[in-house]
Amino acid sequence: MNVSFFGELLQTISERGRALLARNRRVEASARSESLVELCEDLLSSRGEASGVARAREILGRYGELTTGPRIAFFEALSERFGPDPARMQAAIAAWREKPSDATAAELHAASEPRRQELFRRLNLAPGGTVALVRMREQLIDVLDHRDDLTAVDDDFTHLFSSWFNRGFLVLRRIDWSTPAIVLDKIIRYEAVHEISDWEDLRRRIDPPDRRCYAFFHPALVDDPLIFVEVALTRDIPDAIAPILSPDREVMEPEKMRTAVFYSISNCQRGLAGVSFGNFLIKQVVEEICREMPKLSTFVTLSPVTNFTAWLARERAQENSAALSEADKALFAALDDPNWWRDEETAARLQDPLMRAAAWYFLRARGERGLPVDAVARFHLGNGARLERINWLADTSDKAIAQAHGLMVNYQYDLDDIETNHEAYAETRNVVASSAVQRLLRPPLELVPVAG
Repeated sequence: MNVSFFGELLQTISERGRALLARNRRVEASARSESLVELCEDLLSSRGEASGVARAREILGRYGELTTGPRIAFFEALSERFGPDPARMQAAIAAWREKPSDATAAELHAASEPRRQELFRRLNLAPGGTVALVRMREQLIDVLDHRDDLTAVDDDFTHLFSSWFNRGFLVLRRIDWSTPAIVLDKIIRYEAVHEISDWEDLRRRIDPPDRRCYAFFHPALVDDPLIFVEVALTRDIPDAIAPILSPDREVMEPEKMRTAVFYSISNCQRGLAGVSFGNFLIKQVVEEICREMPKLSTFVTLSPVTNFTAWLARERAQENSAALSEADKALFAALDDPNWWRDEETAARLQDPLMRAAAWYFLRARGERGLPVDAVARFHLGNGARLERINWLADTSDKAIAQAHGLMVNYQYDLDDIETNHEAYAETRNVVASSAVQRLLRPPLELVPVAG
């Protein structure tokens, strides 16, 4: 009985101790974030540039020391306490109603701007401020999935970054073996599509005469690329990635090069998600390559299909799928074995129904706001490309089998049709696709109903 009593007593003391410790940590976190908020208020109220830069440096320094809890508390304060000034808004609305004019409209516009936008502008004046704010947004993105109330803060970051990282500020640089090692190391680390295994692998991708790599840089991130693209110069449109990445491939002779293949596009800064550079990158790279090699006539991608496996799994689980027949569903049970593609008979049985499903995925499947479900497709179609070809077992790496059942696609940039394709997609969300892709969508003859 005594043992039980003392055991319960110790457990109670322990639980109270943990609760008190947790409470003290919350109080400490709140105090740290509150102190930071007071500094932010001081920064917004200051007029002197020198003192403002000093305060901005101090704020970013203190923010960099915060752990996860205090950081979230700081984001909450940005959301709740640094929105538009209600009193100024009311006065501006009343002034505009009384006397509509350019001046009262300008004041209304200024009054409606959240105070945190001006705060971010002033923080940006500190040495390294731009980099620090990009990192701050990375940490905000990490919590957005379960904190919808912080979306307004993220919107303000996106709004400002779209101006600060305007195309006019960006510099396109070719990446080759003479590029400083600090940049080359980041190319290896940032590669997001086809992993670069080591320095020799990197050299194979950027040094030979039939390979190119280009990156956008911003003056505030001198040696840190924003986005880069790897290009293979070939004779024909490729239908698989292995020949492009093979260490034993033969280097293409310049007189035989007719096609530029964009086989990897990697965004390097998570904090700049939603700020589009890729469309400018592709167009400028095309211009750069054409100046050097005027005989090039075809510009295509060899792109991954990262969401296809997940989409197909959802369709297989639906009782009445518009995309899949019951016969196809039965065949697709073989896909549950990750090594299905190694068996020739299994792969042969799956090829037609899987390609047909992929055509549906690209041409018919829609997500929010009626957009194509595939993120890579949205990017290239929005930039005026045409869905040219779906390639069977084009990438048999473990990652590609898991994400796309081995499929890859070619998007073609026809310089004469880019604007027309872009307008068609922007206005109607129409997926411009080749006749070869469209034919894949047709059911096999035995499934076509016969009239009468």
